[in-house]
Amino acid sequence: MATYKEIRGTQIEAVSSDPSNPVEGQVWYNTTSNVLKGQVLTSAATWATSADMNNTNFGMGGDGTVTTAIASGGANTPSDKTHKCETFNGTSWTEQGNMNTRKYYGSNAGNSTAGLAFGGEPADPGRADSETFNGSSWTEAADLNTGRESITGSGTQTAGIAVAGSPNLAITEQFNGSSWTEVADLNTGRVSLATTGATNTAILSFGGNVSPKAQTESWNGSSWTEVNDLNTGRPSLAGSGSYTSAIASASSSSPKGQTEIWNGTNWTTSTDLNTGRDGGRAAGADNTEGIHFGGRNEPTIYASTEEFTGAGASVTRTFTDS
Repeated sequence: MATYKEIRGTQIEAVSSDPSNPVEGQVWYNTTSNVLKGQVLTSAATWATSADMNNTNFGMGGDGTVTTAIASGGANTPSDKTHKCETFNGTSWTEQGNMNTRKYYGSNAGNSTAGLAFGGEPADPGRADSETFNGSSWTEAADLNTGRESITGSGTQTAGIAVAGSPNLAITEQFNGSSWTEVADLNTGRVSLATTGATNTAILSFGGNVSPKAQTESWNGSSWTEVNDLNTGRPSLAGSGSYTSAIASASSSSPKGQTEIWNGTNWTTSTDLNTGRDGGRAAGADNTEGIHFGGRNEPTIYASTEEFTGAGASVTRTFTDS
């Protein structure tokens, strides 16, 4: 019988802690936990429980990756708008300095060390104010040209994008670090949709209301192009990832936990969240990993976080004799 070393070209190492960046097929013995482990590709997507936020929250802004997520604003109860901010490092949530303005149903761009928050309510037809975050505190920044709530956005602190909003708007604005500029409209105006993208020149928008929307549109920095629809139209969903590799999760319509992944061309139905909800937010770099946090399923408001591992992602497994 061939040995592991003959098959893989390496021996099984005995180490006191797991490797920081293992490769597929690597196997090691952890002498601290006394278990045999290896790096494998997942065959099916899963949502797993992660650390709770410090506060129950829905309608907050959120963005970042699974290790640099930010959540700001929102509501702890239907009548309690908040200006609290929390950041996530991949393991736990930490409360940071409060925003200058209490609001919910605004949006965020950026991450836990360089964030941007904009729009929201209460205001009629919505707030125009923006704030920037430096990792610990918030500073007021230039206002949007059009104040609105139920807005969405993505990008970075110095290259952000604000999209759509109530009442059923198609307006798009770009932020350059100092001011907002109105650019080309969405093809279909809507509210409570989601966007993903790491820069304001490569964005994906999808879902929304009024009446559940399945439309997906791609932004190239100058115009929106309609691409393939979600399999299930829905409002009040969350998005994470990039414009070529994204996750759409949750909904205010049943089933509330539905998840789809985008590969740059098509949406594919994936594993549902363990707890269906709407009004939560998501963070992540692509469609192989992400987190979904907060939200509500009336009358319950959640602090819970779930972590997504997509099919084909590289994960560490413990080997057993069962």
